[in-house]
Amino acid sequence: MGKKKVKLPKSKCCVDKPRCKRCPIRMLKEGTLPPGYTVHKRKLVKTKKLSKAA
Repeated sequence: MGKKKVKLPKSKCCVDKPRCKRCPIRMLKEGTLPPGYTVHKRKLVKTKKLSKAA
């Protein structure tokens, strides 16, 4: 009944102080970044799945 809506982060940090609620850097620090995403050079990027070489 009460599904919690996930806030998606912005694609790029706007470098404002204080940081906005959807800032990818802030969400990474708080641990609220959606799974499969990370921040690299202030930009939101998808993480790549590493395949096992065997």
